[in-house]
Amino acid sequence: MRAQMQRRAALGFGCGVICSPVVWPFAHPLALWVPLLGGAAGAAFAAAVPRESGGWLDDAFTSGALALPFWLLLEIIVLPLAGGGQPAWTAVGLRAAFGALAGWLFFGLMLGAVLNRVLAAAHVALTPVPQAPPAGKPVRVLILGGGFAGVTTARKLEKLLGADPSFDITLVSDSNALLFTPMLAEVAGSSLEPTHISTPLRASLRRTRVVRGHAVAVDLAERRVSLQPDDVQRIARTLEYDHLVLALGSVSNFFGQSNIERTAHDFKSLTDAIRIRNAVIANFERADRESDPVVRRRLLRFVVAGGGFAGIELAGALNDFARGMLAEYPDLDARDVRVTVVHARERILPELGPELAAYALAKMSERGVQFKLNTRVRDASATAVFLDPPEEIAAETLVWTAGTAPNRLLATLGVERDKRGAVLVEATLAVAGHAGLWALGDCASIPDLAAGGTLPPTAQYALREAETLAYNIRSAVRGATLRTFHFTSIGALCVIGHQSACAELRTPLGGRKVHFSGLFAWLMWRVVYLAKLPGFDRKVRVLIDWVTELYFPRDTVQTIEL
Repeated sequence: MRAQMQRRAALGFGCGVICSPVVWPFAHPLALWVPLLGGAAGAAFAAAVPRESGGWLDDAFTSGALALPFWLLLEIIVLPLAGGGQPAWTAVGLRAAFGALAGWLFFGLMLGAVLNRVLAAAHVALTPVPQAPPAGKPVRVLILGGGFAGVTTARKLEKLLGADPSFDITLVSDSNALLFTPMLAEVAGSSLEPTHISTPLRASLRRTRVVRGHAVAVDLAERRVSLQPDDVQRIARTLEYDHLVLALGSVSNFFGQSNIERTAHDFKSLTDAIRIRNAVIANFERADRESDPVVRRRLLRFVVAGGGFAGIELAGALNDFARGMLAEYPDLDARDVRVTVVHARERILPELGPELAAYALAKMSERGVQFKLNTRVRDASATAVFLDPPEEIAAETLVWTAGTAPNRLLATLGVERDKRGAVLVEATLAVAGHAGLWALGDCASIPDLAAGGTLPPTAQYALREAETLAYNIRSAVRGATLRTFHFTSIGALCVIGHQSACAELRTPLGGRKVHFSGLFAWLMWRVVYLAKLPGFDRKVRVLIDWVTELYFPRDTVQTIEL
C-alpha cells in the first residue's frame, strides 16, 4: 500500500507541476515557487484523497474545493508572514488576494481532471496483476451494512476487480442511500435539505447488487444470511455467501434506561434529524399560542445528552436554528429559548485537545448554550429531564447522543467480542477461526499495531479499512498475502455553531498537532466535507443550500406531522 501511495504521489507531483502555469497570470510575476507548490498540492491530493466514483468531473470539483483552504493558508497567512507582515484577514487584504484565489481555483479544477485521467491510465501499472481466477461458479461476497464501511468496501472491490466475472458482490442495506453523517446536524438545524446529504446506492455502485433489507440471522456454518420479511409479500429471504463482510455499524445505547429510550429522540439516521427539526418547529408553534409561561418555557427548552462530536454539533445547530426562528415569533421571549448540553465528563469534546474544548465551551456559552458537566441523564418523562447529581430540567425535547453500541445482531453470531460488543478481528480485518468472515467499522475491534490498544470506530478509519479489506478479500481468493491495516488519524473537525468550528490537524512531517478555531476552521470544515461528500450532484446541491443560507433565513416549514 505504501509503495502504491508513493507512486500515486509521484504522478500527482508531476500533474501539479504541469497544471501550475494557470496560477502565474494571477500571482506575482516572479513567483517561481508556484510549480513547487503546485507539485506538492498534486502529490498530496493523489496520495490522500479517495476517488470513489472515478468521474473526472467529481475529482475536478473536489480538487477545486480543496484549493480554497490552500489559498487561505498560503496567500492570507504564510506569504504575508514570510514578508514580515501580518496575516491579511482584513476585507482589504482578502480583496487584494482575490486574483490569487481565482488562479488556485482554476489550478484545482484542472489538477483534479488531469490527475483523474492520469491515474486511470496508470491503474494497471499501480495495481498488482491478479492470478488466474478459480474455475467454477463466481465467488459470492456479501456485505452487510450500507454505511461508510460497507459501501466503500463495495466500491473498492468494484475498482479492484473491474469487470472480472469470477466475483459476485451483494450489499444489504436498511436504506437505499448512503447517509453522509458529518452533515446530519445541519439537517436537524434546517441548514441543508435532507436528501442532499444522501447518495443513492444504485447510482454509485455499478456492478454491486443492492438488496434493501434488514439482516436478522447469520448461519456461519451454512454460510447463509436471513433477511427480515418485507412488508408486502412477507416472505422470508436468505442470501448465501463465500465471504461475509460485517459492516453493520452501531446503534444508540440507552444503558437499559427504558424511559429515556421511549422519550428521547435518537440521532443516528436521516429520519431522526428530520424528526428533531420538526419537533423544534412544532414546539415553537405550541409555545406561540400557549398562555402559561411555565409551559411556554418548557416547550422552548431543548436538552442534548452527550458532549461528543455529535452532541456538540447538534447543540450548536439547534441553538442557531431556534434563535433564528424568534424573528418569526415576535410574541416569544428570547430568554425562554435554551439549549442545554448534559455531559458525563469534566470537559466536552474529549476527541480534541483541552484548548479547543475550552474554546468551544466558551463560544457556545456566549451564544446561549448551557452546559451541565460531570452530570448524567438519570431519567426522563414527557415534560422533564432528570439529572444526576439530582436536578430537574423542565423540557419536552431530549435528544440522545450519549452512547452507542455495535449492532445487536453481532451478539447472535457466536464469535469473540470485546467488552463494547464489537467483533474481535485480526490486523487483516479477518475474524479468527472463521474463514471468509471479515469485519470493519463501528462493529469491529481492530488492533492498533502502532500505538497498541484498538483503533477508534470513526468514519475516517472506516474508509481506509475498507480499502485494505477489499484488497484482502481478493488476495484471499487468489491465494496471495494479506495486508495488515495501518493508519494514523489525519485530524478532526467539529463545527460548533454559526461560522465557528474547531480543527485539530496532524502535520505530515513529525505528526505534530496543529489547532485552528473560529471562522477559518469553519471554512475548513465546509470545504473538507464538501470535498468528501460523494457525488458531484450532491456537492452542487449542498453548495447551493449553503449559499442560500447566506441571504435567506432557514426554512421553518414542517415536512412531517408529529
